[in-house]
Amino acid sequence: MKTVNGNKVIKISLIFFLIVNIIWLGLPFSMAILWSLVDPQHPWSYPDLFPPVLSFERWRLMWEQTSLSQALFNSYTIAPTVSILSVILAIPTAYAFGRIQFRGRAIAQMLTLIPLVMPGMIIGIFFSAMLITLDISSPFISIVIGHTVLTLPYSIRIMSAGFQSIPQDIIDASRDMGASYWRTFCHAFLPMLKPSLLASLIFCLVRSLEEFSISFVLGSPDFITVPTILYSFLGYSFVRPDAAVVSMILVIPNVILMIIIELLLKGNYLSQSTGKA
Repeated sequence: MKTVNGNKVIKISLIFFLIVNIIWLGLPFSMAILWSLVDPQHPWSYPDLFPPVLSFERWRLMWEQTSLSQALFNSYTIAPTVSILSVILAIPTAYAFGRIQFRGRAIAQMLTLIPLVMPGMIIGIFFSAMLITLDISSPFISIVIGHTVLTLPYSIRIMSAGFQSIPQDIIDASRDMGASYWRTFCHAFLPMLKPSLLASLIFCLVRSLEEFSISFVLGSPDFITVPTILYSFLGYSFVRPDAAVVSMILVIPNVILMIIIELLLKGNYLSQSTGKA
């Protein structure tokens, strides 16, 4: 009897989960796809339930007649730079949090989360004043610095969990065999840190790609990214089909990257790396 009731609860929970996700994710995503495929010569308006004509003409016009290509180039040069910088800067702190016991570690871990609770606009305004004082006028460098500060907490948290999960006996065995600190890191730490490294890189990449506030404050009006050009279609002149095209260009790669993160973090990678199941 308990098993039957348990199966009913599971089925109801799954159905509820599917309904919520369809309403919350499926409908907006489907509407964005439809709006991006509305043919410019055949507008979609009430009382039509679906667009009268579907085509990729809107995509072609957006690519040829707007600064979308430049925005994509800027976003996809900033984001990888930010990801690499964030992971490199996070490694020493992540190692300390994951492998070293010291007084005040919990407080230090909380302090590293401060950028997550601060609005991006405030961080952007602070950095704009600081960069002017330092005479840094390059929008690219300015945005990279701002995004790196914003993504650094994510790298530290993910990397510290990776460091913490490495068995100490492997590290001790490497050092007992005469390996230097660098060789120990390369041959003992690094193989088991690969999932955390890749997850940190991709997560920071996604976070940088979708960041609007810092990019807008530090880069506008001359330096545009995909989120800032999306804001121009939503804010200055509301053009729903154009905004839908940019939204798809912004969302689809991010969804793919987040799926990759899920695959990287799913499963027992530590067991795979040590050969223990």
